Amino acid sequence: MITARQILTAEMVATTERENLAIARGLKRNDPELLDQLIELYQHRLLRYLLFLTGKREVAEDLFQETWMRVLLRGAQYNGKARFDTWLFTIARNLVIDLSRKRTMVSLDEMSEAGDDERPFEVALDAPSPLEQFATRESRAEVAEVLLRLEPNYREVLVLRFHEEMSLEEIAGVTQAPLSTVKSRLYRGLAALKPEMEQMRRVRATGSGGL
Repeated sequence: MITARQILTAEMVATTERENLAIARGLKRNDPELLDQLIELYQHRLLRYLLFLTGKREVAEDLFQETWMRVLLRGAQYNGKARFDTWLFTIARNLVIDLSRKRTMVSLDEMSEAGDDERPFEVALDAPSPLEQFATRESRAEVAEVLLRLEPNYREVLVLRFHEEMSLEEIAGVTQAPLSTVKSRLYRGLAALKPEMEQMRRVRATGSGGL
């Protein structure tokens, strides 16, 4: 028996697929109105992602502009089979990697080449994550501060999973990493988040007590 939830999910999937195909057709035509609509729709999410990857607003803003230039120039390469935001974030990530090879900032691809510990490291994903729990009690600025303390590969996966609500498979596509690696980074990133949150609370409590 098909449930109402299954029907709703199927309808949402079908709607997303139609939207992706419409975007693909528009990009192939170099439709300027479509590009304006996409920038308006995704600008905040894209800039937030770049800020978390680079940790520097000026760099993130430069890469933000470059990402949309790539979308304009290479739009015909998008075929609509994947979610548009997945394709967009992949372009942005590749630009970060290209820049990191030229500068002294930590390179995401160098970190991935160093290898991840893929031993089983389970964290219950059916319960609210530390990130979700923290976000419900604290401001977005404080959440961002804690995330920026984590290693870049952990930080990226957490942002894509909980801010962008991408599936693990979609994250694997953006990061070009095996699914097992994505899971490992997610679990270990969540585990690393907890002590950072506790430390922030202790520092804030100490500061408040001194007033």
